[in-house]
Amino acid sequence: MRRKGDLPTKSCAACGRPFAWRRKWAAVWEEVKYCSDACRRRRPPAIPDDVTPP
Repeated sequence: MRRKGDLPTKSCAACGRPFAWRRKWAAVWEEVKYCSDACRRRRPPAIPDDVTPP
């Protein structure tokens, strides 16, 4: 059994806090960006590709 300190970590894209790998994310770990559902809901809105910033 692994200790929590041995698991890979990432930084949350919304709040910046580090979070550790979870078994339910095993198949999609590369796609995980947010530490929680709350951070996923408050993520910044996506900028459309066809709009250029001023």
